This record gives sequence, structure tokens and C-alpha cells, in this order.
Amino acid sequence: MFVAIGYLVVCGSVFGGYALAGGHLGALWQPLELLMIFGGGAGAFVVGNDSKAIKATLQALPTLFKGSKYNKALYMDLLALLFEILAKIRKDGMLSIEGDIENPESSPLFSKYPNLLHDHHLVEFIADYLRLMSSGNMDAFQIENLMDNEIETHHMEGHVPAHCIAKLGDGLPAFGIVAAVMGVVHTMENVALPPAELGILIAHALVGTFLGILLAYGFVGPLSGLLEQKLEESSKMFQTVKVILLASLNGYAPPIAIEFGRKVLYSTERPNFLELEAHIKQTKGK
Repeated sequence: MFVAIGYLVVCGSVFGGYALAGGHLGALWQPLELLMIFGGGAGAFVVGNDSKAIKATLQALPTLFKGSKYNKALYMDLLALLFEILAKIRKDGMLSIEGDIENPESSPLFSKYPNLLHDHHLVEFIADYLRLMSSGNMDAFQIENLMDNEIETHHMEGHVPAHCIAKLGDGLPAFGIVAAVMGVVHTMENVALPPAELGILIAHALVGTFLGILLAYGFVGPLSGLLEQKLEESSKMFQTVKVILLASLNGYAPPIAIEFGRKVLYSTERPNFLELEAHIKQTKGK
């Protein structure tokens, strides 16, 4: 939604200002210039990326037009789920959660939180490390190092679409210049035309430079920054799980371990202690 609003503001400001200055909007409609810019950019995108990067970028694009799912309610569900799991472990032992981590989709614990179950990467992350914790005496430092490496891998994979879109945006002004040069070449081919007609051809050529810069900084470039923000939000979920499980592994009681996790959340999504306590009591009663 905000992407669409931003695009409307960009178009309204740029084209509205041009029209208010007395410019004719029809002169900016140059489909052949757009063909050269978009075609060149798309071709360079394919040349500069392998199939995995292209696929990841295409899959990431639809998410840019959706609001963030990482809100306070989702984090409260995550904290409540981990509290229930750790409380069950403390009461009945590690083996009591074997069925929950082997098949989370049918687990009574996980099924209380359908929004979390939809994130299969997060569920797999939780289940894998609970499985490691249940396998015996684990060195907390080794587990932490393994978690850090996995989170870093997740972050690097998520950075690929943002990097690809950023490089595409960086190249669009250059393709705009290419389109403008092609327009100038076409103008020079027709130098015998009257000055009025030559002026039209030159104006058409300059539109290529304008469109390349506008598309780069007004449309494509900002998408890269938005993807980076979404990636940081998704990584925070894994960091929260990491802090809580390590606290439990180091012997802290479930309420204290959950408090560790609550403290690492961004202030915009972090529930206060009473909010979280009430939410946990409510979900436990389901």
C-alpha cells in the first residue's frame, strides 16, 4: 500500500510540477525510449545474475506490495509459544516435546499459533534447535555459534534480491543515457529538417535521460531499501528465538528466558511485561 502511495506522490510531484510549469505531458510519452531502458535493464539483469538469484528476486517482488507481518501480535505469539514449550520441558522433561518438534503441524502447542506455522523457516529453526537440545548435554557456546552461522546464512540469502534490485536501479540512468544518445543519433540523421522539427527530435531524445533517472531513483531504487528493511525484520524473529533458547540452555527458568527474548525486540513491536503476561495466560487457557 505504501509503495503505491509513494509512487503516486513521485508521479504527482514530478509530472504535476512539469505541467504547472507549462510543459506538455504528451511530450514525455515515448514508448520507444521506455522499450530501450526497460529492455536494456532486463537484459543486464539476466546477464548479471544466475537462475537462483533471478528466481529469488521474482519471488520477493510481490512481498514489496504487502504490509509487514512482523507486528506486536506476531512477536507476542512467538514469545507465548516458546514459553509453553520451555514450561513443558521444565515440567515433563525434554522427551515430552519430541512429538511437537517432529511434526509441528499437528502439535497441540504449535497449532495454537497458525500465524507462526505459516513461516516454515521459523518453525524449522525452532524445531531443529530444540531437537539438538534434547539430544543430550550440549555446549551452549557451540549452539550459539551454530545459530549465528545459520542466521547469517539466512541473512545472506535474503540479501540477494535486494542486491539484484539495487544493481538494476543503478543501471537504469545509464540506459537512459543510451536511449538519449540513440535519439541524438537519430536527430543527426535528419539534420536537414527545419529547426522546429529538430527541436522535437532533440526533446524526444532528452526524455530518455529523464526517464532513466526517474525510474532509478523514484521507482526501482527504493524497492531495494524496502527489501533490506523486511529482511532485518525477519532476522529479528530468529534472533529472538536464539536468545530465548540459549537462556533456557544456560539454566534460566522459562519466564526469565522469555524476558531475555522480549528485551531484544524493536521498541515499536516490544510488548510490555504485563501485556505479554496477559497474552501468555490467555493462550494457555485455549
